[in-house]
Amino acid sequence: MTHPRVATVRIAATVTLAASLLSLHAFAAQDVYPGSSWEHVETVDRAGWSQPQLDEARRYSTTIATAAVMIVDGGRVVDAWGEIDRRFNVHSIRKSFLSALYGIYVEEGAIDLSLTLADLGIDDNEPSLTEVEKQAILHDVLKARSGVFHPALYETPGMAAARPARGSHAPGTFWYYNNWDFNVLGTIFERLARRNLFRSFRERIAEPIGMEDFRLADGAYVTGTDSVHPAYPFRMTARDMARFGLLFLREGRWNNHQVVPRDWVRASITSYSDAGAAGGYGYMWWVAADGRHFPGVSLPAGAYSARGAGGHYILVVPDYDLVVVHRVNTDGPGPRVNGQEFGELVRLILAARANR
Repeated sequence: MTHPRVATVRIAATVTLAASLLSLHAFAAQDVYPGSSWEHVETVDRAGWSQPQLDEARRYSTTIATAAVMIVDGGRVVDAWGEIDRRFNVHSIRKSFLSALYGIYVEEGAIDLSLTLADLGIDDNEPSLTEVEKQAILHDVLKARSGVFHPALYETPGMAAARPARGSHAPGTFWYYNNWDFNVLGTIFERLARRNLFRSFRERIAEPIGMEDFRLADGAYVTGTDSVHPAYPFRMTARDMARFGLLFLREGRWNNHQVVPRDWVRASITSYSDAGAAGGYGYMWWVAADGRHFPGVSLPAGAYSARGAGGHYILVVPDYDLVVVHRVNTDGPGPRVNGQEFGELVRLILAARANR
């Protein structure tokens, strides 16, 4: 027969465990995710935002080349304007998409970050890679620290002009925002995962988080004579980009499903290199560091962003449970939005949180 005191202890333990589980459930229930479409806050004021100051941010955006903006607070849309349902080229935000895919396949054992370029049989057009360059490990390539400064596809003129001389830095010793690294990661991903990059993105990320607009046809390869490793631009709407930002804000979790491993998300947004005025650089994400991220705006530590040429941004601010997406129509020769202009827009948006 069970002693009454033992029974009492067991009951107390059971109650404590149940209370803990309820507490955890309540905590999880605080996380809001969009369903088939985005949920909006009931009213801006009740959500702790200032409508007049949001209007000021909106007015400022009309003076620059903004095409669309989405502001997501706590998983709900606070404000949105412009062509949030139009598929613009995301440019270099493609790199953050690929980083997320790497996390999934690394955890599943299909990708080993300790492999060298030599192990992987990676080379390029003449002048081909040297034996030293081939010793770069995949982990260094992911951090844009390969030391391989071969010509690359889909570079801006500024990137090409800033490229260091071949052999000037050993693998793993120097950070350079390097399209060769980013493009070869696409090649390596498809070899090791044995899956098309865009199809994998649709199946492993877009569908699990319920992207409203993404289609397989929204991904394309860019090839050329400079390199055998193609670029892989995506076209995407602001409202789908906001889902991707929210996925990372929630540390890779979507409802009850861990889409991207939590440890990978945390590693991705850790700074491994000094990126100057932009702060630091992680696994194809830009990371706020020592108050540096965008000019003219103060962001709390832990903020990070994905960035595409011309003014495309996914800004994530975990301290504020906030995602901001910004788009520009970069399909033609029109004006662009620079970091200073986006920084001012972010400053105005954050000022609208005055009631928080």
